Amino acid sequence: MIKILKKVLTIFKNMHFQSLMANGMMALFGMITLSILYRNLTVTDIGIYIFFLAIVGLVDNLRAGFLTITIVKFFSGTTKERGLEVAGSAWLLALIVSCAFFIINIPTYFIANYVSDQGLALFLKYFSIISIITLPCFMADCIVQASKRFDRLLWLRVFNQGSYTLLVFTFAFLGKLNLITVMYTFIGSNLFAGIIVLLLRWTMISSVFKAKAKTVWELFHFGKYSMGTNISSNLFGVTNTFIINFLIGPAALAMYNLGGKLLQIVEIPLLSFVTSGMPLLSANYNNGEKKEMIYTLKKLVGMLTIVLVPVVIISVIFAEPIINLLGGKGYVANEAPNLFRIFMIVALLYPADRFFAIGVDVIHQPKINFYKIIIMSLTNIAAVFAFVGIYHSVYSVAFASVTPILVAIYMTYKPINNYYRFNFVDIYRVGFREVIIIIRQFYSTLFSNSSKTIHEK
Repeated sequence: MIKILKKVLTIFKNMHFQSLMANGMMALFGMITLSILYRNLTVTDIGIYIFFLAIVGLVDNLRAGFLTITIVKFFSGTTKERGLEVAGSAWLLALIVSCAFFIINIPTYFIANYVSDQGLALFLKYFSIISIITLPCFMADCIVQASKRFDRLLWLRVFNQGSYTLLVFTFAFLGKLNLITVMYTFIGSNLFAGIIVLLLRWTMISSVFKAKAKTVWELFHFGKYSMGTNISSNLFGVTNTFIINFLIGPAALAMYNLGGKLLQIVEIPLLSFVTSGMPLLSANYNNGEKKEMIYTLKKLVGMLTIVLVPVVIISVIFAEPIINLLGGKGYVANEAPNLFRIFMIVALLYPADRFFAIGVDVIHQPKINFYKIIIMSLTNIAAVFAFVGIYHSVYSVAFASVTPILVAIYMTYKPINNYYRFNFVDIYRVGFREVIIIIRQFYSTLFSNSSKTIHEK
């Protein structure tokens, strides 16, 4: 029994598991929050708030794409002095970006009064404030990832998303939940979490005095291309959000979001392994270990895809009760369940898409991701308009989403394969083999040691 407990504790100390727990905690709070919102706001208000968050999310992902991968790549495995220099230079860049947002926000604040769309008006008024308030948590998130301190990442998620969920629940319980109070809870929770991480010194904000112009430019030139990696999974959702909001309406957007929100079933493990896998791939590349890097890449893509297959099957079969659990009975009879089915099937392509994008950055070819995003954007817009033109329905947007993903996989597979030759199909053979090995090891750990202990007694 003691041996089993030790093995379980070892699993909890594993950085992949800690990353999974951190993102799982965020998703759990997110699901609870969404369920409260769908049960307390009108369908139109939900659509407006979703549109607002989508635009805020795009701006945040531009910043995240510019700095997250950059910090992880240049900070991981360096000396203490170099780490301080990288962190300080990243902080300086982040502050410059925030100042730029603030300057832009001055005229847009007044322009917002002449904008009829409520979601867009809210964004034009408050996006720089949100950018500044979320900066400490954002930088702490990047630095704990680069430092492989995924235990801190877990607490960061609790401070941020947990406080947001608690505030939303409180306003709903008091009967005061509306668009304005929801936005205030969003700002308040980020402010609270930001103060906490500053007090805990997880942000390394004092390192800004160690910034060097040479390192700032080094990070800038890498980051301007690496933005493509981080926004690749977000940009098309935002594009689709715009198209649905303005062509079909906020109510349809609420349905689309509910079906797509449950993709966090896929996003949680995917984001977790991308977060913890990036330093491993970078270490292999920095040490000149081509074969080991490609094997790690194949293993992560293959394992995640194989594990997703039963999840997708269950989701397709039980889509209605899953939607009912999240949004309530009012959403079961509309498009949400079928949208959820479509999204889950398409999600089987996500591991290859995300890790190939990371792989291109690791082998120091971020330009490819930049060009990929441009081509994907054009492909996505063309596909969505073509599908909507043929069949004016929210389903059209969901079906069109597979096109840019296929384009992305092709564009990133080619340069990685040129770096080190490997068969695409072999990814899934390696993944299947690794999943079987893990299952056997887990079974052996739990049952073989238990049987041996009982026998000895």
